[in-house]
Formats: sequence, C-alpha cells, structure tokens
Amino acid sequence: MPFDQLRQDLTYTARAFRRDPGFFGIAALIVGLGIGASTAVFSVVDAVLWRPLPFEQPERLVRVANTGGSGLSSVTSRSSNLRDWRKLNRTFEDLAGYFAFFDYERFTLREEGEAERLVGVGVTETFLPMLGVEPALGRGFTSEECAWGGPGAILLTHRFWQRRFGGEAGVVGRTLRLNDQAMTVVGVLPDSFDFASIFSPGARIDFLRPFPVADQTDRWGNTLAVIGRLKPDVGVGQAQSDLDRVNERLHEEDPRRWGLGAKVSDLREHITGNFRDSLTLLAAAVGLVLLITCTNLSNLLLARAASRRREVAVRSALGAGKMRLVRQMLTESLTLAAAGGLLGVTAAYLLTRAAAATEAVTIPLLRTVETDAAALGFAFAATLATGLLFGLVPALRLSGEHESLRDAGRGMSESKGRGWLRGALVVSEVALALVLLVGAGLLLRSFLALLDTDLGFRPEQRIAWRVETNRDFDTLTQRVSFYDQMVRAVRNLPGVTAVGLTDTLPLGRNREWGMGAKGEVYADGEYPSAFPRMISPGYFDAMGIQLVEGRGFTPNDTEESEPVVVVNETMAEKLWPGRNPIGAVLVNNRDWTVVGVAANVRHSSLEEEGGLEVYFPMAQQGDWGAVDLVLETTLPAESMVASVRQALGEVDPLMPTSEYQTLDAIVDRAASPRRFLVSLLGAFALAAVVLALLGIYGVVSYSVGQRRREIGIRMALGATDRNVRLQVLRRTLALAALGIAIGVAGALALTRVMGSLLYGVGAMDPVTFAAAVGLLLLTALAAGYLPALRASRVHPATVLQES
Repeated sequence: MPFDQLRQDLTYTARAFRRDPGFFGIAALIVGLGIGASTAVFSVVDAVLWRPLPFEQPERLVRVANTGGSGLSSVTSRSSNLRDWRKLNRTFEDLAGYFAFFDYERFTLREEGEAERLVGVGVTETFLPMLGVEPALGRGFTSEECAWGGPGAILLTHRFWQRRFGGEAGVVGRTLRLNDQAMTVVGVLPDSFDFASIFSPGARIDFLRPFPVADQTDRWGNTLAVIGRLKPDVGVGQAQSDLDRVNERLHEEDPRRWGLGAKVSDLREHITGNFRDSLTLLAAAVGLVLLITCTNLSNLLLARAASRRREVAVRSALGAGKMRLVRQMLTESLTLAAAGGLLGVTAAYLLTRAAAATEAVTIPLLRTVETDAAALGFAFAATLATGLLFGLVPALRLSGEHESLRDAGRGMSESKGRGWLRGALVVSEVALALVLLVGAGLLLRSFLALLDTDLGFRPEQRIAWRVETNRDFDTLTQRVSFYDQMVRAVRNLPGVTAVGLTDTLPLGRNREWGMGAKGEVYADGEYPSAFPRMISPGYFDAMGIQLVEGRGFTPNDTEESEPVVVVNETMAEKLWPGRNPIGAVLVNNRDWTVVGVAANVRHSSLEEEGGLEVYFPMAQQGDWGAVDLVLETTLPAESMVASVRQALGEVDPLMPTSEYQTLDAIVDRAASPRRFLVSLLGAFALAAVVLALLGIYGVVSYSVGQRRREIGIRMALGATDRNVRLQVLRRTLALAALGIAIGVAGALALTRVMGSLLYGVGAMDPVTFAAAVGLLLLTALAAGYLPALRASRVHPATVLQES
C-alpha cells in the first residue's frame, strides 16, 4: 500500500507541476544554481584540503626542509644531508627527494629534424617506491640508472605520453635523444600521479629521470626537496627530535656542518597549508549561498501554498488527514529539489572540468578536481536537505488549513503569521547576502591593492625569453661571450630599448645562499641568507629596477676583475645598518665588493616584501645554466616574437624554439590564486544579491496581491498614488534594513577570521561596508519598485466590484 500511495503522490505532483510549469521551472533553476555552485566548490575544497594525497598511506608522509645551516637554503637540502639522514635516523622508513630547481632545467627532444623543449624532474632512486607509485607501463629506475654516470633512463608522465605518443604502449624501450644524449624510456607514470599538480602547481612536467645521490651532486649545494615516510605509529614531533639528534652528531663529526638543522612537517600541510584559510572561506561562502537558495525556495513554496488554501480545504473536507497532506507537499518539494539537484550536478560537472583545466591558477591539486563519488554524495545530501528542511514548514502550515470554502483565498489579506514568516525569510536572505558582499568586497579591495603594489620592477612592455643552448663551453668567459652575442643581436632590433639576462626572474623559484658581512661574527642560527640572482649588464634597465646607490654591472666586470655585487636595500640595512654599503665586502665562498644598492624587488610572491637579495655578475659567478633574456620594447609583445626568434636563431641555428612570456603575464600568474578566490566569492556574492532581489520582490509582490482589496478601499477613501507607492516601499526598506542590521553583525564576525587573507585593507574597512549596504538598499528599492507601481495603479471601482 505505501507504494500505491507514493505513486498517487507522484502522479498528483506531476499534474500539479503541469498546471504551473513556470513555478516549477523557476524553483528548479534556483535550486540547481545553489546545488551546482556548492557541489563545485565542495569538489575543489575536497581535492585540495580533504581528499588523501594519491599515495600509499599518505598520512605518514612528511616534508623535511633544511633549516639553513650557516645560512644555506631553508627550502632544500644537499645530497649529503639526505644520504646521512637516511643512514642515521631511527624514525623513518625511507627518505627521498627530487631536484627542486627543475623549472630552470630544460631538455630538447629531437626527432626527425624537429626540436621540442621538454621539462624533466630528477628524482632519487626510492622516490617513487616510497610514495607507493607504480608505473602504468614498464618499470621504475634501477640502482645502476640512479648512479652517477649511469645509463640514461626516463619515465614519461601520462599526460606527455598521451600528447606526444598518442598513448602508444610501444614507446617503452624506445630511445629518445634529449640534449643529444640517448635516454631510454623505461616506463610511463600512471594518470593518478600528477607530479606538477602536487609539487609544482601550474608547471608542465614531461618526464622523470634519475637524480644520483652522489658527491658530484652534493657539490651543487642545496638542490633537493626531501620527503620522508615515517615508520608506523611515529609522529612528526618524534621525527623532528630524531633528526635533531642526527644533525648534532653530524656537526660533532664535521664542524664544517655547523648549524645544520631540519624541520619536519606534514606533507599535506606543506603542499596545501597556504590555501587552507582561503578555501575554508570559500566553502563557508557557498554554504551561505545554499542557505539563501533554500530560503528562496521556501518563500516560493509558501507563496504557492497560500494560493492553494482552497484546494487543501476541499481535500480536508473530503477526508484527507494532516499527515497525508504533509506527505503530498513533501513529495512535491522533494521532486522539485531532485529536478534542481540534477541541474546542479550537471552545472557542477561543467564547473569542475573548467577548474581542472585552468592551467593559469597555481593552486596545488586543482588539476585533480572532479565530480566524483564524494561530490555526488554531497549533492545528494544537499538536495535532500533542501527538499526536506525547506519544504516541511510550508507543508505543515498548509496542512493546518481547515477553513471553510466560503470566500477561501479571495479578497483576503495574508495572515499575519504567514506574512511574518515570509518577511523573516527575506530578512535572513538580505543578512546572508550582506555577509557575502562584505567578504567579497574586502577580498576585491585586497586584490586591487595587491595589483597596485610597488613590485620594484616595471612589468609593462617587457618580455622574457627562455634562452638556452646545447653547446658545451670550456670556460665561463666563452659562455658569457656567447650569450653577449644574443644580447647584441636582440638589442639591435627595432622597438627594443633595453636588454638584459638573468638566471631567474622575479616571482619564480625560491632559493637562499649564506652571505655575511666580512669581519662580522654571527651567533648559531643567525647567519644571514639571501636570494642570489645572476644577471648581465643591462638587466636593471631592462627590468626597470632602480639603482638607489652606486652602479650596476658593466662589461668591465669580468672573470679576471675584482668580484663585485649589487645588494638590495634590505640587505644593505641588514648587514651594514646606518652605513653606506658601497665598498663594503660581502662573504660568500670568497670576498665580493659591494658596488651598488638596488631597490627591493618582490621575488617570491606579490604579498611578501622583498627579503635579502644579492645580484652577481654572470661573468664572475658561473652557477647558472639556462637564462631568461629580458627586453623592454615600445612595440606590442606579439609583434616581437618572429624578429626575436630570428635574431636568436642567427646566433645559434640549433637552438630549439624559445619560450617567451610577458612580465605582465608573470605578475598575473602570481596573482592567480587570489584572483581565483575573488572571482568565485564575487560570483557567489552577486548570486546572493540576485536571490535577495528575487526574494524581496516575491514577498512584496505577493503582499500587494493579497492586499489588493485593502489598497482599493484606501484609494477610494482618498489615498493618493504616491501614498500607496511610499507605503509599499517603506515595507520593502523595512525588511531590507532589518536584514542589513543583522548582516552587519554577521559581517563583523566574519572579518575577525579573514585577517590572513587581506592585503592593504583593514578588516573594518568602512568603504566596503558602506558599498555593501548601499548596494543592498538599491537592490531592495529596485525589487520593491514594480510592486509599488502596480499597487498605485489599482482602480478602486474595479476592486470593489470584484468584492
């Protein structure tokens, strides 16, 4: 029997929706938008913050960073550190690493006369086994391949394998020529292992190759990003104490390793920790949008319930019990929610695909976002909650109608109880919308302030070309001379006003070298470390970086001349406070004389002010490989592409096609995570305003319709059109004002937890609050204007005749 009753309820529901398709369509669309947005954001937050990393027992994986012994890098470690940590620890199952500076190491694949630039990452022998990653095809690296001078071997990423080789299984065992070296393809990585998405968001990785943990690579300095797998039942704190013990022993055995330390942190937190606050805020925002959506649905159902009082009274008179009526109404609300849920899942699928394909956003694991089982489960739960919670109140209210048929629903004003409930729902919509508007406004003003930040360089009309050659040079002088030819060739092009070289552009990789003032003694752990940048003469002009004191580099600064450096303002103040640093000596392996002071540049992120930074002449510091050629031009960037490529090709005909990017694009990329958050939160805030407008309009319009007889009588007694319009608008503004008052309190609470996400704007920014309040007041006026106008056009005689 229950099945027969359900069939009857569904049949009746279908008939009811056919009679009023407009209501059904609008309600389903509102629910679909809310479910779609919330499911899409759930998918993003789940992938980045909640879903386990795609490794075996990921909760046991940690990141081990060098704490900067003697001022060395606090980001990466040397091969000898990894080797000794593996040998002497008691808390790790294994430790492995990857070459952290892979983004500045390019490989040229030559096949059938065509050259393509590839990006490869060196990984230590146990890196993949430690993570529990098995190749989808072929095998992993052998010990022989991971030794210094071992046979060349590579593992292709799944994406590159599909793009370049069309998923051909026969590629395993094939020999490719990379930088004129034979490399055997030993396997293909699984699609589930996206190295770039996890360890270097936004980068493109084509293959992995062995990185030897050997004396030869140890000389390269701190180049390894180290990851460890803890033994079962071992915590991060225990591992930290264990490595502290190991490092003390290493220092005792070798005083040259003074100050060596390590910091152990959870790998997931290391990868995504910087995005936790912003994504949590985004999840809260979409929750508010879902609440507003449900509130609107509830208001729609209440409005429809009022128009069905006569129908319910008839069914009650014919013997339908209260629970029977409630079940029927809930069937309708659940059916409506289900239709909206299907629309929402479709929208979420499209949104998550778009998010995963957004290469420009440097948020870790964003490529892995998908509408998976967890997202579908969330969508189902949200749909069910929407149908039950916000369909129950109208159903209970309507089922309680046992009025007689006399004059049912005609010429009657809305009951105070029902009118109060609908008004309360609108007030809550306005309050929630204000909270969203304030949050989005603060983030938008922060984003605009960030874009207006003094970067220390001028990105406008500047292009950077990635330049490298496969040539071997016997001396640093030969290498510098070769690249000088490229600089001269590009400088002579029409429209070029300045050219310079650097081994790393701002807002790119991070690294640190220990550097101190000569003659100074530093306490344990306080040795200064600075960002080193190798540049050519002309770099400061090409980048638009101001020299505050002294000079830049000239062609006279050669390998045979006195070693010189330029420091930034922060470095000068740190090492030589209150003194003129020109002529002072900086120590880094050897003595360097300071000849200039440059303005601070934001080299790690847009938010962080430039730390200590030192510029070395390329002609004197040979620790660089491929370089970026930066040029300033008076012409559009795209118009320079062909001429620059031709100029570079004339210097080196065998050079592969150069990659280029504008400095504006580099800045844009650095701002992409914040832009992603602002865009989504702004879209949700806009949706909240639209839903609030619809909610206010619906309540006021329905109220006017219910009070049509009353308005006609008042106008017959002398009320003017203006009086009627003002009365309706006063009710509209009263609802909005109450919602705004509650919303301001909620927004003030929100701003207390937004501090870490703001930049250049206070959490209590009056401009943002005033703009949000003003926008909602205008929205309320716009929503109330048409009902007010309709009310003022009521003809008293017509209404009285109807009565």
